[in-house]
Amino acid sequence: MKVIGITGPTGAGKTTALNALRSLGGQIIDADAVYHDLTRSSPALRAELEARFGPVYNGETLDRKKLGAVVFQDQKALADLNAITHKYVAQETARRIASARQAGVPAVGIDAIALLESPLAAYCDRTLAITAPEELRVKRIMAREGISEDYARMRVAAQKPSAWFQAHCDDTLESTETDTVETFSQRARALFQQMLEESK
Repeated sequence: MKVIGITGPTGAGKTTALNALRSLGGQIIDADAVYHDLTRSSPALRAELEARFGPVYNGETLDRKKLGAVVFQDQKALADLNAITHKYVAQETARRIASARQAGVPAVGIDAIALLESPLAAYCDRTLAITAPEELRVKRIMAREGISEDYARMRVAAQKPSAWFQAHCDDTLESTETDTVETFSQRARALFQQMLEESK
């Protein structure tokens, strides 16, 4: 089984690439969704978050705004949050990879924006950067989320540039102005097929 880490900035076309891997029988592990699940289901994670950041839960639900107000103004607090959450997300991801391997799944794609900065990178046989030109990403984010151009540009500027992802990943798949969802999907599928052939 091949474990492929898939990362890249917002608006680059990751969803299309992930669907292409699914079409080949791959299972996707969305690190953000794993984190959200764990904030509700893991008493140990909750205990660590509350020990470090105080009462950041409303009943059973993590108050992300309250937590965000603390960590986004304090680099040390943000680093502590990442250290806590990455540990639990990594444990759960390892469990899901093992389960997929037992089930005979041909590939697992780990979808994580902070893949390369987290322990998840160590689980990957290959890492793939999904990138797109900045102007195209701005247009896509505006269309997808119904936000202003200024806000979309702020979102893009807050993330690492495409070149950083390219420099740190084994492979890169760039979505361009001339791509349709279908053509990009076909290119992603061809690349994943090649990766799976190599692992046989």
